[in-house]
Amino acid sequence: MANFVYTRAKTNLAKGLLNLHTGGDDIRVMLVMTDTTADTQEDVATISAFTTLDEMDGSGYARQALANEVVNEDAANDRAEFDADNAEFGSVGAGTRSVAAALIYKHVTDDTDSIPIAYLDTVSSGPTFPFAGNGSTITLVWNAEGILQVT
Repeated sequence: MANFVYTRAKTNLAKGLLNLHTGGDDIRVMLVMTDTTADTQEDVATISAFTTLDEMDGSGYARQALANEVVNEDAANDRAEFDADNAEFGSVGAGTRSVAAALIYKHVTDDTDSIPIAYLDTVSSGPTFPFAGNGSTITLVWNAEGILQVT
């Protein structure tokens, strides 16, 4: 599978219901393992709507809030770029399966109203998906052109 943006996130962005800039919505990232259906269900509306989320279950794992989110205009490439500090998951042990991807989402209250934004199975550097936790820190280094590009 390749990186993609979920349909509901595209719709909410177009309607002005998704604010990716610092001070806007609470944007977070989670890790999902190889049994997830998040890679095939692009049209789900909420995190709880995935048939199988298969979130990372290794010791020490916790979802992370993105920090210093920013949206920049890239006039040379005719697009907007959403970026944030690299995501760091500290001391994550092995899960029951390998980690398949990172899932960026808008956190609201819980999974019943939180909205998936993007499925990322490749990042600029850091671990290559799929990978297993080994007790060390996992750092997802976002692309220099941003986490997402809106064209």
